[in-house]
Amino acid sequence: MALTIGVDIGGTKVLGGVVDPAGTVLAQCRRDTPADDPSQIVTRIVEVIRELTAAHQVDAVGIGAAGWIDAARSTVLFAPNLAWRDEPLRDKLAAEIDLPIVVENDANVAAWAEFKFGAAKAASESMVLFTIGTGIGGGIVLGGRIVRGANGMAAELGHTVMVADGYPCGCGRLGCVEQYASGSALVRFARQAAIADPEHAGELLVLAGGTVEGIDGPLVTRAAMDGDEVAIDAFEQVGHWLGIALADMVQILDPEVFVVGGGVIDAGELLLGPTRTSYTRALAARGRLPVAEIHPASMGNVAGVIGAADLARRT
Repeated sequence: MALTIGVDIGGTKVLGGVVDPAGTVLAQCRRDTPADDPSQIVTRIVEVIRELTAAHQVDAVGIGAAGWIDAARSTVLFAPNLAWRDEPLRDKLAAEIDLPIVVENDANVAAWAEFKFGAAKAASESMVLFTIGTGIGGGIVLGGRIVRGANGMAAELGHTVMVADGYPCGCGRLGCVEQYASGSALVRFARQAAIADPEHAGELLVLAGGTVEGIDGPLVTRAAMDGDEVAIDAFEQVGHWLGIALADMVQILDPEVFVVGGGVIDAGELLLGPTRTSYTRALAARGRLPVAEIHPASMGNVAGVIGAADLARRT
């Protein structure tokens, strides 16, 4: 049985796992991420890999990193939440670990996990993943392969323009999808409602300790699950914009399946219900033509580990 290691590197944690060819995680190891110290991040990754290889014979290591990865799957060109700028990650790890190593974007490895083992495993060759968290990430599989683009930086699905001259985005553009269909957008919509009509948003404000600033994503989700109208409306707005974004991707790529993941998907149908409604409405002119179904991600917080490990097996 060929075992590989997948390591998922985010702004708060380095999570590694030993994965078999069926996508089963046999062992895990976690360290905190020293996000502002590039050399210490590498040290933590090496610690995780060494702990796992001490107990398991593995053939390769896959790294899923939250950032822009070069075409050679070697260098982290830029990581918004980590202190990596043109970081030769593969070479630094190879100097410490005597195994084949591949580095890939974190959303790409999650997409691969969902395609091979998760919500899109019934698809024969194509799927698109939207990860809805504080921002929006994405991964695209076409022809049974991850779409990486000429420079390794394709599928930045959160940074296509949704609203001309809309809300400013951290990427420097205006009106990006991320500003309307992300966890941050969910919070903005709820806070705007609380400012505009504090009496109507009274229950939400009570939960937030009486301040608009106290409204955050988990609180909005909890309130919506309890039936709060302001919180539910915030989800409906996010779902409206997300559905339009998915419909645009149908027109461009015509994938077999859409998978929606990320922290906001914990809200389930509170998000997916209005998303499907908006998606169907946006594609009404297609009549009876087939379009991709929308499924929630199923791999959970080990998607990055499983996807990175499986890609390492195939490299």
